[in-house]
Amino acid sequence: MRWRRAPHAAAPANGSGPNRGAGLPRPRRAGTVVGVSADPTHRAVEVRRSARRRRTVSAYREGDRTVVLIPARMSEAEERRWVGVMLDRLAARETRRTPGDAELAERAGRLSEQYLAGRARPRSVRWVTNQNSRWGSCTPAEGSIRLSHRLQGMPEYVVDYVLLHELAHLLVPGHGPRFWELLEAYPRTERARGYLEGVAAAERLPKVPEPRGD
Repeated sequence: MRWRRAPHAAAPANGSGPNRGAGLPRPRRAGTVVGVSADPTHRAVEVRRSARRRRTVSAYREGDRTVVLIPARMSEAEERRWVGVMLDRLAARETRRTPGDAELAERAGRLSEQYLAGRARPRSVRWVTNQNSRWGSCTPAEGSIRLSHRLQGMPEYVVDYVLLHELAHLLVPGHGPRFWELLEAYPRTERARGYLEGVAAAERLPKVPEPRGD
């Protein structure tokens, strides 16, 4: 893991500072960013120290980054150890709940039967890690659908929406009225679009196509 620390904050104006004789770490302000790294999912890792935390450490995904929350007075060595622990825990949790390619294909088949009368029949459905400018894509001539790994860990209804979106493209290539009519049957279309738009706005990720006329 490559690790880069942010510069230390300047000493307080009143001249007070850390007790160097006691070897105590310099305290950070609550909520400041103190480190950036990269985890196995290729997300940036942001470490935030909080004076309100005493012992607990937590971590969560925030768009295209992983945020790790630690107590303000934790040492740098403890910080590095806990970041590794929390990344491992998140990865293990997401591995348990993230469907593989085979399950993704089965899921696409169920969605096609339920919302598209089984008319969309992809030959392959898989996760890809080289698709960072869009949430999903399809090649109608090949019957292939690819979902960005950025969707992994997002709510199931969001993944289902993107799957259904690409299934609809197997039937209608553009984003005209006929395309959006196909998605009207899915009850969480607007909710899923709102979720993806929120992530896109926060992290400057791919924009969600807007309904428009031909």
